[in-house]
Amino acid sequence: MRILIVNTSENIGGAAVAANRLMEALNNSGQKAKMLVRDKNTDSLTVVGLGPKWLAKWKFIWERLCIFLRLKLRKENLYAIDIANTGFNITKTREFKEADVIHLHWINQGMLSINDIRSILDSDKPVVWTMHDLWPASSICHYARNCKGFTNKCGRCPLLSSKSANDLSAAVWRKKHVAIQGRSIQFVTCSRWLMNIAKESSLLKDQKIQSIPNAIDTRFFKPEDKQQARQNLSLPQDKKIILFVAQKVSDERKGMSYLIEALKKEQSIFNENCALAVLGGKADEISKELDLPIYPLGFVTDQKTIIDVYNAADVFVIPSLEDNLPNTIMEALACGVPCVGFNVGGIPEMIDHKKNGYVARYKDSGDLAQGLIDVLFHSDAEQMRHEAVKKVAKNYSQNAVALKYTELYNAAIAQKHYNI
Repeated sequence: MRILIVNTSENIGGAAVAANRLMEALNNSGQKAKMLVRDKNTDSLTVVGLGPKWLAKWKFIWERLCIFLRLKLRKENLYAIDIANTGFNITKTREFKEADVIHLHWINQGMLSINDIRSILDSDKPVVWTMHDLWPASSICHYARNCKGFTNKCGRCPLLSSKSANDLSAAVWRKKHVAIQGRSIQFVTCSRWLMNIAKESSLLKDQKIQSIPNAIDTRFFKPEDKQQARQNLSLPQDKKIILFVAQKVSDERKGMSYLIEALKKEQSIFNENCALAVLGGKADEISKELDLPIYPLGFVTDQKTIIDVYNAADVFVIPSLEDNLPNTIMEALACGVPCVGFNVGGIPEMIDHKKNGYVARYKDSGDLAQGLIDVLFHSDAEQMRHEAVKKVAKNYSQNAVALKYTELYNAAIAQKHYNI
């Protein structure tokens, strides 16, 4: 079976990492999978880039400019919105024509327009669409926060600060509705949390939606020597290391403010015994907020270094305020690192409370602090490590995920062939 995985980037961002890992899992299971991307960053033969880089950049800039104007020249929410008014018609590519199944992932920021998506559906090839956030089920947003507009026809969009029922969000909703109405798509969410939300969508009310988690290669992400990992990264050997990971540490949705508050609540414990390692951009912005040692590790793409980062940690903390099925939790667990996060999104599906980590009450920095203390000082560290690795082996291994997707592809092909 020939599967074409479509994603904006080859390896930047959580969706790209997940799509790349799925391609590898499928190929390892005997299928023939390729990725078609706007941003190709390696010389991989199984990844195909689209068009000249200047054209991709222009399409990205054009969409941002259109959004910027509709936001009345305000930068707030500029990257929380996608309107898919420009993109690439991939149906003309050789890879598309050769594929038996088209598998869409995160296709925003100038990768596919709504018209391009309609062209894909009009091709009559089976289409699977993995949702890494709510955008395929909403109008213009990736995360709805407390808005329920996507359950109707949008309008009065809070991201636009709009009072109009016929605003940009309503217009994009109508365009999406026309594109997918009467067409069959196999929608997949990475978490049961997102699946339940997507089922409320007015756009997807006639579509099939199921949940399949992301995959991880446990040949690479696995427990290794902690002391050596710390030595490789110049991290202290005599401290309990708390790890925080985010592409952009200052992203409000990642919840760094709650982590800072949690560490301050019990600073006599944390300042004396712990250090905070931060993997991601702009980590220096928080150094002045805390008194405990902080080690900014920067933005890392080398897999071996990333594995060292996880293995160096005693606990991984993810105080996200909204998240799907974070790859970071999966990576930490695979390396035998217990995790602490809020009871939100797909996080409690991954963290088994007091078995492989701690699930804190939502936005409760005091309970977040208690979770860190419980994992670091009051639990059986070896048992938690065992439970973490066991969770990944059972739920997120390449074989398990590839099998579930192969079954879905076969069902999608059969539905097209027999019109069932």
